[in-house]
Amino acid sequence: MTQTWAAPSATEPVRATVAVPGSKSITNRALLLAALSERGGTLTGALRSRDSLLMIEALRALGVPVDDSGDVVVVAAHPGPRGPARVDCGLAGTVMRFVPPAAAIADGDIGFDGDPRARERPMSTVLDALRALGADIDGDALPFTLHGKGGLPGGAVTIDASASSQFVSGLLLAGARYEAGLTVHHDGKPVPSLPHIDMTVQMLRTAGVTVDDSEPNTWRVEPGPIAAHDWVVEPDLSNATPFLAAAAVTGGSVTVPDWPAHTTQPGDVFGEIAAGMGCTVTRDAAGLTVHGPGRLQGIDVDLHDVGELTPTVAALAVLADGPSVLRGIAHLRGHETDRLAALATEINALGGGATETEDGLAIRPMPMHAGRWHAYDDHRMATAGAIVGLAVPGIEVDDIATTAKTLPDFPSMWARMLGNQR
Repeated sequence: MTQTWAAPSATEPVRATVAVPGSKSITNRALLLAALSERGGTLTGALRSRDSLLMIEALRALGVPVDDSGDVVVVAAHPGPRGPARVDCGLAGTVMRFVPPAAAIADGDIGFDGDPRARERPMSTVLDALRALGADIDGDALPFTLHGKGGLPGGAVTIDASASSQFVSGLLLAGARYEAGLTVHHDGKPVPSLPHIDMTVQMLRTAGVTVDDSEPNTWRVEPGPIAAHDWVVEPDLSNATPFLAAAAVTGGSVTVPDWPAHTTQPGDVFGEIAAGMGCTVTRDAAGLTVHGPGRLQGIDVDLHDVGELTPTVAALAVLADGPSVLRGIAHLRGHETDRLAALATEINALGGGATETEDGLAIRPMPMHAGRWHAYDDHRMATAGAIVGLAVPGIEVDDIATTAKTLPDFPSMWARMLGNQR
């Protein structure tokens, strides 16, 4: 259900402390690893949002017992995933790319489908890889059916993961359960969002899996059991960036508590980006704090490894004093929507200046006016509209409900942040 939302404007510098829920990326990886461990596992601080609920329901469909009724999500001991089953991927990339490699060790027919836009997202890379490893699959995109045989031979496979790091992560997460383990070699343009692969490797090692990533563009996973683990989920640092951006836009100060000292989350880079645009950024026991400048500067930045931050950075760029160039993000054309086209369209429709380049956006700050900001069923497009609305009165986001993908209470969180103005 869509929900039009009048983005509130800031009447003075925003000063607030905003606690954000758990990381979607860590939550869904931990859920999958617990499902692949016959001893299960627990998650403290897990995200509760559409994407994580889709993952939980996908695992339940495969016979994995998941109890999310309390503060701690518990995956009980179980014999492993099984079919037949039907899996709803929604618009969650982590479900459509992570669950099929895990389901390949189940038996029976397992059907996968999702939202209409999900049927347009690239899937052939991971499906062709699974076929090369011994899986039987009908289809090259959603909807498709995996004919489970109760196991997968595994071995070595070469893929082009230049469209998404999720192709690599999805295969690696299940690789230890394949008979011969798994070796994934990437051959193509550089893999985007490498920190997400680092996250996958780190979490596999925490679960007792041997992973060799010493050779560039090659990852080797040894066969063997996946240990049960009690996961503590970090706050979602990418979801924190719109709130930190509010400080940058208004010359205020926003703190996100419990910011990890060491993390593989790409959102950790936002502090460097904000500093490059003139903000003062501090880390201490209180968390990470962004202090906005009197005048926000433009930036020339390569976002290849942190592409998910692009909508937030683009929203800041249109409100800066000078031009910006966002580079290395051609792969965003295959995300929840074509984010480059969507950002350029919405910025220009409100009077701003944005031009698509071969691998990104060139943004020229120009006076912007009231109007409708379209979300394109994309949670990060919706939050970008909220950021612009802080400085441009009269912005309406056409579908704020799409933020429930990773931030189920975004409008209330935004209102509470602004209510802390003083």
